[in-house]
Amino acid sequence: MPTQQIDHPALGAITLSQSLRNRRISLAVKPSGEVRLSFPVGVSQARALAFAESKAEWIRRTRTRLAERQAERHICTPDEIEALRREAKHILPAKVEYFARKFGFRYGRVTIRAARTKWGCCTGENNISLSLFLMTLPEHLQDYVVIHELCHTVHHNHSARFHALADRCMGGHEKELRRQLRNYHTM
Repeated sequence: MPTQQIDHPALGAITLSQSLRNRRISLAVKPSGEVRLSFPVGVSQARALAFAESKAEWIRRTRTRLAERQAERHICTPDEIEALRREAKHILPAKVEYFARKFGFRYGRVTIRAARTKWGCCTGENNISLSLFLMTLPEHLQDYVVIHELCHTVHHNHSARFHALADRCMGGHEKELRRQLRNYHTM
């Protein structure tokens, strides 16, 4: 089934996505409030919607929390963005180099971008791109993102092996750091 959008009477806009890659029914709420319901082939649309309906309270709380975060978001001026860019270019490549040496990772080049949807990414060529908005995070979460991207130079996915490597590099705190990062958003 291709992706389909429906207007649920109680939950509002829901994007349905049924795919062979999905192994379980999962829900996500976008900052816009739209709900994405993903489910495996072999699970009926009715069953998937029943799952979403059983999570109506969670959806409501998540929408409220996301709306509050949107309202609190500070919009950076061009001068503030340039200041963050200068700081990021000065600090983040050095962090990448430090952790690459410490843990024995090899990477290509490091670029700093004004990415607003991701803190960082690693390409198939092991080039690392980091958001200048990392500079708004506490230092331990900056380190977490850098190490996370360096781990992608070994495992270009989020497999169990990737998370085991990341957890080792983060002293057994990968899950806790990932949870903490969810409380922050790019500007």
